[in-house]
Amino acid sequence: MKKNTLHTFLTYTTLAFLTVSTLTSCEDVVDLDVKSGPPQLVVDGWVTNQQTSQTIRLTESAGYFDNSPAKPVLNATVTVTDDKGQVFNFIDLKKDGNYVWKPVAASDTIGRVGRTYTLRIKMGTEEYTAVSKLNRVPKIDSLTYFFDKLPIAPADDAPQEGYTAEFFARDPTGAGDCYWIKSYKNGKYFNKTTEITIAYDAAFSPGANSDGLRFILPIRRAISPEFYKEKDTVKVELYSIPLEGYYFLNQVRTESSNQGLFATAPSNIYSNVKNTNPTGRKALGFFGAAAVSTFTEVIDAKKAKPKDGN
Repeated sequence: MKKNTLHTFLTYTTLAFLTVSTLTSCEDVVDLDVKSGPPQLVVDGWVTNQQTSQTIRLTESAGYFDNSPAKPVLNATVTVTDDKGQVFNFIDLKKDGNYVWKPVAASDTIGRVGRTYTLRIKMGTEEYTAVSKLNRVPKIDSLTYFFDKLPIAPADDAPQEGYTAEFFARDPTGAGDCYWIKSYKNGKYFNKTTEITIAYDAAFSPGANSDGLRFILPIRRAISPEFYKEKDTVKVELYSIPLEGYYFLNQVRTESSNQGLFATAPSNIYSNVKNTNPTGRKALGFFGAAAVSTFTEVIDAKKAKPKDGN
């Protein structure tokens, strides 16, 4: 794959995967004739409580070894309906597979905590649906940072020294809240699949007994996949996500790093997008609803905390 991003990873997922493992004393070049199945619909879309335009991206899957750009799905009818009966129409304004809903007034939004949303996609004779509930999200209380330096320079030309940031928020009481933590550096989203950070209550997974606690340290500092510099802008977004979204993102992250000598056989990523025709073509990707909590801070050396004070 050309880029290790969530959308690219999903786009190049196919109906079947081929795993070849060979342990011999020599290597032979083997030309594999891998047959691809028919393309599948790939959905990448979230609706939130943010007062901004929202997008649902539709593309077609491609062969496992196909590195060409994802082919957009055009001329589809895309709507999202809440459990109160309100319908939101998503339009492909630029004919590029990005179906957009735009608020009429600045205060308009789709997402409301506690409501359930149904996505409907009509493509010719086929129709797909997905359902997601928008859950609560805690407020991000603050964001701090400290100066640090690595003993050895990174191999990927990343900074050897700089500021590590962390956010502070507390999971509300009541077990089972799930989150997706996103971070940005000067407006650029850290979007590699290996940088996906998800949480179950205040820890990484169920069973950690972290309900109602402050997010644990590795999660708080996951917003710093690389060092920040003086005057850099750090932005963190905390998305409430449904349990199905938690497992979907966890599987995406796992499969993206599934390589090397001890790699396991790849498997198709779970999708909550279903064809209304049980014998019709299946879909890939995920549709979710999320409430979002946001915090932004500009790095100021004078406000940095001591490293051991975190």
